[in-house]
Amino acid sequence: MQKSKGISLLILCAFLLPGLVTAQPKLTIPESIFDFGFTPQNSKVSHIFWLHSTGTDSLIIEKVKPG
Repeated sequence: MQKSKGISLLILCAFLLPGLVTAQPKLTIPESIFDFGFTPQNSKVSHIFWLHSTGTDSLIIEKVKPG
């Protein structure tokens, strides 16, 4: 009885795990670097970076660290 439950669980995992592995979030940043060129000292500059969620699962951004 235990052997058949173990085999059933193994077969179930074999079909479910590949689906879980392929359903992952993926972040794509087309332009990851931007050169501001020459900027005077103490000037304020900004640039918008577009982020695209290209994975098959929900992408959750929990923390952003500019640097």
